[in-house]
Amino acid sequence: MTTTTDRYLPPAASEESLLSRLEQVWTDFDTRLQQVPLLQALAEGKVGIGDYQRLLFNLRQQVVDGSLWIARAASNFDMDHFTLRSAAIHHAQAEHRDHFLLERDYVAVGGSLAELRAGRKNIGSQALSGYLFDLAGRPNPVGALGAMFIIEGLGARQALQWAERFQSVLGLADNQVHFMRFHHEADEQHTGKLDALLTSDAIGPEDADAIVSCAKVTARLYVMQLTELDNL
Repeated sequence: MTTTTDRYLPPAASEESLLSRLEQVWTDFDTRLQQVPLLQALAEGKVGIGDYQRLLFNLRQQVVDGSLWIARAASNFDMDHFTLRSAAIHHAQAEHRDHFLLERDYVAVGGSLAELRAGRKNIGSQALSGYLFDLAGRPNPVGALGAMFIIEGLGARQALQWAERFQSVLGLADNQVHFMRFHHEADEQHTGKLDALLTSDAIGPEDADAIVSCAKVTARLYVMQLTELDNL
């Protein structure tokens, strides 16, 4: 028997999967990336070698910091989160030398290694690193998986396209875009492992909300990093 109260209850909504929610975040991120001035110029074939150098220069500090904040996150997972702790340790280990690839590309296109290593973070990179280190320093920072989804996804989905476009426009050799090409291959593997974690029983409803929130913030700050090139 249906009561008057029952008639006014909304139908039960089907729960979206975590991956589905994250894909919505990615779609918004991808739209914002297309509005980044340097990436617009790249798509239109209006970049020079200096633009490629600027991109590498501004990415370096975020790449250096990547393995560091992931290692910090690993150290803050307790034994009840052993699976996430182990995954973070392996991830940090896999990425802790990646900045050397970027440095070699930068030098291969005429950049100064000394100037690159002495470079400062732009304001977007400062905001992104500050947010990620703060998050990683909290107890059981499950939300950090959202940052990994965005950053690893960028390598898997965009890095090869960027590399090929820079090569096409600027006539670069493979060894001058090795960092981007390598990350396409490596991050495809990382995203497969990450998807397995995101769909595992280790992720509860509150964890899922934290992951989606972190993905949104990371996406916005990453776009800021790419937009604020050289703005220190």
